[in-house]
Amino acid sequence: ADIISTVEFNHTGELLATGDKGGRVVIFQREQESKNQPHRRGEYNVYSTFQSHEPEFDYLKSLEIEEKINKIRWLPQQNAAYFLLSTNDKTVKLWKVSERDKRPEGYNLKDEDGRLRDPSMITVLRVPVLRPMDLMVEATPRRVFANAHTYHINSISVNSDYETYMSADDLRINLWNFEITNQSFNIVDIKPANMEERTEVITAAECHPHHCNTFVYSSSKGTIRLCDMRAAALCDRHAKFFEEPEDPSNRSFFSEIISSISDVKFSHSGRYIMTRDYLTVKVWDLNMENRPIETYQVHDYLRSKLCSLYENDCIFDKFECVWNGSDSVIMTGSYNNFFRMFDRNTKRDVTLEASRENSKPRAILKPRKVCVGGKRRKDEISVDSLDFSKKILHTAWHPSENIIAVAATNNLYIFQDKVN
Repeated sequence: ADIISTVEFNHTGELLATGDKGGRVVIFQREQESKNQPHRRGEYNVYSTFQSHEPEFDYLKSLEIEEKINKIRWLPQQNAAYFLLSTNDKTVKLWKVSERDKRPEGYNLKDEDGRLRDPSMITVLRVPVLRPMDLMVEATPRRVFANAHTYHINSISVNSDYETYMSADDLRINLWNFEITNQSFNIVDIKPANMEERTEVITAAECHPHHCNTFVYSSSKGTIRLCDMRAAALCDRHAKFFEEPEDPSNRSFFSEIISSISDVKFSHSGRYIMTRDYLTVKVWDLNMENRPIETYQVHDYLRSKLCSLYENDCIFDKFECVWNGSDSVIMTGSYNNFFRMFDRNTKRDVTLEASRENSKPRAILKPRKVCVGGKRRKDEISVDSLDFSKKILHTAWHPSENIIAVAATNNLYIFQDKVN
């Protein structure tokens, strides 16, 4: 139940939310800098924990709906409270997280315990007053957006107008208004009349960071479609179609499976989109549809292991990818608790490991290397000894600083740039 299933920084980076398989959301808050402990700045401590979703049962379809949190998305902060969206397979909820440090006292009709007083005993009129109390963080559900998805929700994305958001499942994408819970607008529907003819499913979707009329979605066929809501109400016809032609010499039984895109992300600038498939991360320029401008090999040494990865179902793992705040570095996960970083400017890349052994406070991570066959150097690890049960699927990057959050099964690691 405590396996982390999503990680997300808020827009300032002061809060970090994680969702897990047990339907819980845990929010961490960054420590404020103090004069006597300046190095503590950057530490994240638990701020609030609440149960977002409960297991349910769909009696019409005789299906269990698990409570696992698939995605969390923050809304930009407008006042003292924080708002976030969380979703499981079927239901999206809008949560308000607020602080209370005062409580009203001195009611006329009830005593301090909340019990009603005998009206005949009330002889004076009292004015209630606010008294200071210990800080309490409350999470309250403000909206529940349900009953709109036949298939499992894989993505939610807040639009740049901050009035609407998008939710996507395998065959449909819906557009919601934050104020309206009982109806959504279906903007993409790729369900064929005959389900036997289905050739692809939607794997991820995201709104453009600046233009509220534009969004992208990726498919299990390795394609990305950019849609413009100004062109038509139903965006079944895309504005742009991004696909890299497959090299026939690389064709194999696994080609279709490993070309399926597991994550798609707009750059902060809105100029590029990044996609993650099983073996690579690709960066696409919105102005060039025929091929990506950059391709990074995440773990090419697994190409020879696809057969065993298919047998143990690892080939269907869905890795996510993230940009740093300036869109210059890309991060994504791998197996053996490894995660990879690619610098787009210098073309340098590094493999780092998130593990209990090297997670002492202020320990410096050593780059790791994987060797394929032949002689193994002292600091290398053989591809045959990788642990495929330890996988980093979910990562997040602070919006403006070099602080990253990496979820390794039920552990959350937070690393930051070394400050001299």
